[in-house]
Amino acid sequence: MPLLKFDLSVIARNSPAYLVGVDEAGRGPLAGPVTAAAAYIPASAYSSLSEVNDSKKLSEKKREILLARMLACGVRFGFGFASSREIDEVNILNASFRAMQKAAGRLAAGLAAAPSDVLILVDGPHKIKELPFRQEAVVEGDGKSLSIAAASIFAKVIRDRWMFYLDRRWPGYGFAGHKGYGTTTHVSSLNRLGPCPEHRRSFAPVRAVMGTPA
Repeated sequence: MPLLKFDLSVIARNSPAYLVGVDEAGRGPLAGPVTAAAAYIPASAYSSLSEVNDSKKLSEKKREILLARMLACGVRFGFGFASSREIDEVNILNASFRAMQKAAGRLAAGLAAAPSDVLILVDGPHKIKELPFRQEAVVEGDGKSLSIAAASIFAKVIRDRWMFYLDRRWPGYGFAGHKGYGTTTHVSSLNRLGPCPEHRRSFAPVRAVMGTPA
């Protein structure tokens, strides 16, 4: 299990009481929130998670199965999100940081972990702003670290479920199918119907429909 070996090497090097992976889902879509998850995997769960991988490499059905398995074997999660309005207000990178801050903070609180006991592995090149824990940024971490991969699955599953709800709340855009990404179908619906409150007005394709200059 290469992903587990990566985490074990980090634990051996840093000796944290809690190694936590953090990842987000939904930075690229034109609509819906950006979601984030933090994951702590107890050693007792390692043997059950050989199929856990980067969420982008798994089918929707497989992600749901693996999430249920992780919850059953004691993996702990924290969750956070930033709305489309927040994304427009502070930009997608800062909104992603906000979601990650919430996810990591909630997990640490649930674990009753002191900041000095936690080491965060963050997917991507940036550490999370304004977070009172030790951190390491891991580029393409969802394909390297078991903890980050677990977080990526949680964040993706929860976001996809929310997009199914938004599909019912705002019919006609096809959110349940494309999850808010800028597919041909989505852009066609956007041009026909105009943006709904869940669309990110700071994103170029939405601005174009609204006739708003960059």
